[in-house]
Amino acid sequence: MKLDTSAKLKELFSLEDKVILVTGAAGGIFSEVSKGMAQVGGAMALCDFNEEGLKKVEDEITGFGGKAKSFCIDMTSLDSIRSCVEQIIEAYGRIDVLVNGAGINKRVRLIEGDEETFDRIVAVNLKGVHFLSQEVAKRMKETGGGSVINVTSYNSVMMLGGCGVYGATKSGVAALTRAQAIEWAEFGIRSNAICPGHISTPLTEPLWTDQVRSKFLLDRIAMNRPGKPADLLGLAILLASDASSYMSGMMYHVDGGCLAGGQPWDL
Repeated sequence: MKLDTSAKLKELFSLEDKVILVTGAAGGIFSEVSKGMAQVGGAMALCDFNEEGLKKVEDEITGFGGKAKSFCIDMTSLDSIRSCVEQIIEAYGRIDVLVNGAGINKRVRLIEGDEETFDRIVAVNLKGVHFLSQEVAKRMKETGGGSVINVTSYNSVMMLGGCGVYGATKSGVAALTRAQAIEWAEFGIRSNAICPGHISTPLTEPLWTDQVRSKFLLDRIAMNRPGKPADLLGLAILLASDASSYMSGMMYHVDGGCLAGGQPWDL
């Protein structure tokens, strides 16, 4: 008799009947994560300010038989955040999973950064994440709970020059994750964070094609390669699914062994 593993895998990891809100869904990383979550049954609420990019991702998902709807959001505007959540509730009736994937950065030295740049990075990466999470948590509380998946960064625990303000916001998201976990547990809401390492996307391509900078990074990655957006998918599915029902308040690193110490010296 051949063992049938599909039933147990489906019980643990299926996202069927789960409504999943993903911000940054038109971007290089979370467009791929959104498509992957749709492939295991998630009903995707794709959110971004890039309406054209959203439509492309939505068409790809519906093209392979998945469920997806697009919603425009401005993470710097509380009115936009509240309106977006309301539209999703009207369309789907509930939100089971929130993936806070939206984020921005502008590399600038701390001694040179201006107020406008500081305010915008904080507004999107920290303030927007807080108020969107708050708005979604109110709806999750009404329906018996859910899972919040925040996105931090290598720069929330280590640092690259020029990423000081960005890293500060991502450290703030890590703190919010712990606070959400302890304050919202009574509502059946779990909160965890994915901490990506150095991921290759169209936006970071100049970094990986620069011989000096790419070598600097690869020397610090045990696996000796940049991460791919798809490398985040397995953890995202785990944290969104019932398989992680007793996991909350933690930050999980997906970095190819970067924080472990990078590549060993020749001995």
